[in-house]
Amino acid sequence: MTAQDPTAAQEATDAPSPAPEPSPTPEPSPAPEPSPTPGPVSAQEPADSLRGRLIVSCQAPPGDPMRETGTLVRLARSAAAGGGAAIRANEPEVVAAIVAAVDLPVIGLWKDGDEGVYITPTVRHALAVAGAGAAVVAADATDRPRPDGSSFAELVTAVHGAGALVMADVATLAEGVAAAAQGADFVSTTLSGYVPGTPEQTGPDLDLVAALAAAIDVPVVAEGRVNTPEEAAEALARGAHSVVVGTAITAPTALTARFVAGIARS
Repeated sequence: MTAQDPTAAQEATDAPSPAPEPSPTPEPSPAPEPSPTPGPVSAQEPADSLRGRLIVSCQAPPGDPMRETGTLVRLARSAAAGGGAAIRANEPEVVAAIVAAVDLPVIGLWKDGDEGVYITPTVRHALAVAGAGAAVVAADATDRPRPDGSSFAELVTAVHGAGALVMADVATLAEGVAAAAQGADFVSTTLSGYVPGTPEQTGPDLDLVAALAAAIDVPVVAEGRVNTPEEAAEALARGAHSVVVGTAITAPTALTARFVAGIARS
C-alpha cells in the first residue's frame, strides 16, 4: 500500500469548493393590462327589453301615507311580480332601495318643488339619480329655463358620462323632436296637459304619442293619465314603444278619492 502524501491531502482539503452557478434571473411579471375604457352608452338593450311592455310608476305625492321608502319598494316588488318591465321612481334614496330590491331597470327622477321645471331640474339632481343606480334618468325636457341655467343637452352629456341613459319628459311635439336631437335615449309624453299651453285631457295624449312616433327615431313612451289596460294597448297601437302607468296601479289614495267622487255624483 502506498502511503498518502499528507501535504497533498491537506491541499485537497483546503481547495475551495467550486462557486455555485448563479440562479437564473426570473422573468419580469408582465404589466397588468389597463382596464378597458367604458364605451359609449347604448340604449339598445334597455329599449329592447321595454318594447311593447309596461313600466310601473311607484311614486307618492308629498303628505301621502304611501310616501315611505319601504312602502314604495313593496309596490315595486308587486309590480315586478305582476309582470312589469321596469319601475319609474322618485328621489335617490327610493331609487337606490328599489334597484337593490328588484331585478328590473329603474327609471329614476328627482322631483324638487312643484312649479316650473321640477322633474330632475338640474345636472346635480340628474347625477345624484344616476349615482343611486338608475339605468335611465328621467328629466324635464320642456323649453322652459332650468334652475341652474343648464341646457337639456348638458344634462344629457353629464348623465351619459355617468353611465346612464336619459328619458326626456316633454309636453309638445317640438320639445320631443328637440330632445331627441340633443341626445335623449327615450322621449316620454309625461308633461302633456300639465304645462301651460298644452291641452288639458282626462286620458293620455295619444295624438302626441302618434306624432312623436312618426317624427323621431328614438323610442316614444306614453305616460300621463293612462287609466285602463285598453288605453295602454291603444297607446302601443298608436306608436308608443312602452307605456308608463302610475296612479291607476299604485295610488290608493287617489283611487279611493275617485270612487268617493263618483258615488257622490250618483
